[in-house]
Amino acid sequence: MPSRRVDLLSPSSPPRPVEEATLDSAVVWLCGREPALATLAARNGSPPLWYRPPGFASIVTLILEQQVSLASARAAVKRLEATIGRVEPTSFLTLDEAALRTIGFSRQKAEYCRDLAAAIRDGSVDLEHIDGLGAADAGRLLTAIRGVGPWTAECYLLFCLRMPDAWPSGDRALQVSIAEVFSLETVPDAASVDAMAEAWRPWRSVAARMLWHEYLSSRDAAPVALGTTEQRG
Repeated sequence: MPSRRVDLLSPSSPPRPVEEATLDSAVVWLCGREPALATLAARNGSPPLWYRPPGFASIVTLILEQQVSLASARAAVKRLEATIGRVEPTSFLTLDEAALRTIGFSRQKAEYCRDLAAAIRDGSVDLEHIDGLGAADAGRLLTAIRGVGPWTAECYLLFCLRMPDAWPSGDRALQVSIAEVFSLETVPDAASVDAMAEAWRPWRSVAARMLWHEYLSSRDAAPVALGTTEQRG
């Protein structure tokens, strides 16, 4: 369980973004709703407040992470940063497809990221505007971007905007963690994961953090792989 005493939050009006105190309070609330999550909290405490800065670079990273290991995606990101420095639309567009393939982009992912960079540069995509929207509207605008599907959009809402109820049900590690925590015979699909998580609204993003934390801890994996861990007070 969380080490600090916290007041229970009203489940009907979660704040945005999730901060340190609200993370702990949401864990307490979830523990009262779901015994399996209470077991995780007793073993692991509150999960890290993983965070990625909103913007172009984080979407590029998420696109690289689609259907590949975190390690290979992070290696590609490091090569990209070594090539152009700060990952911004203008600098990214200096790289042609051959250069991006050398860095680790597939042809399709290179096209997605170049299209996004061009759209931001010409003003047809405004990520700062998306950052100020509610979850439903932000999700719709994100998935309208070529190459950004539901998983990428939900992860952006969860890690970059720290929305309280983002839920990337298509995430394989999340599905595997649920199977292990709930002793399921098979790994559930996205629809089944969505159904299970209905009881965890409006704090599904915190439940996801708890389940990822358990997944990584049980494998002695580095939690920082999911993003920057903000320091706890």
